[in-house]
Amino acid sequence: MDGPVRPGGTDAAASAGTRRRVIAASLVSSVGDGIYVPLTMLFVHSLTGLSLTAIGTGLTVAGLGALAFMPAAGILIDRFGGRRVLIGVLALRALGFAAYPFAHSYPAFLAVALVVAVGMWASSPSQQALIGDLARGAERDRLLAWDRSLRNAGMGFGSLAAAAMLALNGTAGFIAAAEALAAVFAVAAILVSRVPNTRTGERTSRSREGYRQVLADRPYLLATTANFLIAFGYTAQAMALPVFLTRDVGLPDALAGAVFALNTVLVAVAGVPVSRLTLRGRRTRAAALGAAVFALSFGAFALLPRFTGGSGALVAVLAVAVLYTAGELIHSAPAQGLSVQAAPDHLRGRYLSVYQLSWSVCRTVAPMLLGFLLDAQPWHLWSVLALMVLSGAAILLRAERSLPVHAVRTGTHAMGTGAHVTSTGTHVTGGGQPPSGPPREVAGTERAFLGRRGRGTDVP
Repeated sequence: MDGPVRPGGTDAAASAGTRRRVIAASLVSSVGDGIYVPLTMLFVHSLTGLSLTAIGTGLTVAGLGALAFMPAAGILIDRFGGRRVLIGVLALRALGFAAYPFAHSYPAFLAVALVVAVGMWASSPSQQALIGDLARGAERDRLLAWDRSLRNAGMGFGSLAAAAMLALNGTAGFIAAAEALAAVFAVAAILVSRVPNTRTGERTSRSREGYRQVLADRPYLLATTANFLIAFGYTAQAMALPVFLTRDVGLPDALAGAVFALNTVLVAVAGVPVSRLTLRGRRTRAAALGAAVFALSFGAFALLPRFTGGSGALVAVLAVAVLYTAGELIHSAPAQGLSVQAAPDHLRGRYLSVYQLSWSVCRTVAPMLLGFLLDAQPWHLWSVLALMVLSGAAILLRAERSLPVHAVRTGTHAMGTGAHVTSTGTHVTGGGQPPSGPPREVAGTERAFLGRRGRGTDVP
């Protein structure tokens, strides 16, 4: 399953094929996410027959259990590599969804829900760690951008598939969804298994420092804290915006869905072109700019109930939605690139697992916070969100001076495969490679990921 280890130069065609397999696996798994996320409560209720209260409690418990697993996921990624762990968590999700139709008792439901939640939360850091193993510098950013853009497209397609499955009467549609989900994640696991193993397997004593080094890396923790605050801007779209648009702006439910459709299309289509622009500057400043645009859109949302009404309401809402999506596009690429680039190679799994907690904890506490703010005045919701994302932007700018140069600026590289400069200025090298590495192999590897025409913007 592991295939040959390819630590350095590979031919261009093989590298382009590797890139396409990684992106294809991400696209396929995102289709599964698109099917599952909109139907979660209905899906589980129909397959298990449990009450919605019991399901909600069980999913929360499973989510907390998955959060507790994240540190272990980081250790596994550093020990076995992002590729192996990603294969494992995708297979875990396939098994979980295949088992859902048979989870009729509450303990069985909790066990299956925990398996699915662990697979879902561990997918992101293992996927990013795999991309980190396969590419470096600006090429890593481009591959992350393609991954993010096509994931949005896959989510949109999955949502349409979910709607089609709902058209089937009774439990049959949900059983079909469970079978489709199991198949989708199994296919994704097979695609990842065909990606060559790029890790050398060499370890150093530095790897034993583990989470002590992560927790001592204050700049990275600042970037993680900033992302936690800005992440509420993302979660508000799914959790708070539908209620706000229908209750406070007065849009019909069907028209409120147009906002999500517009966002999905724009992110899928414009994600890669916008990422090219953000790669020209410093990642921290580009991400902070995206957060500022988020805040501007939140101010515009707060004004909608006062200045819109009738047929012009939808036009105004869509205009603000475009502004919101612009903030997402500007922030997402440099922020994600920063999290991967700033992680030293030999501890990338642990670093990315800690960073993933910024998303996971946000999504865990957001329903309570956003629900509380929705019960208050609408301007309370948008004012608090604007303050949070602006605080995140300020923290990013504060951390810029202490983060590794190659993480902040595009076009620069850490020395060697495991080089990293901590907040104390100590140079750490992992992976057992010489500090400079073989220049021709590194250059050849990066050119290979560009495709045959030598451009990083080619479609995978």
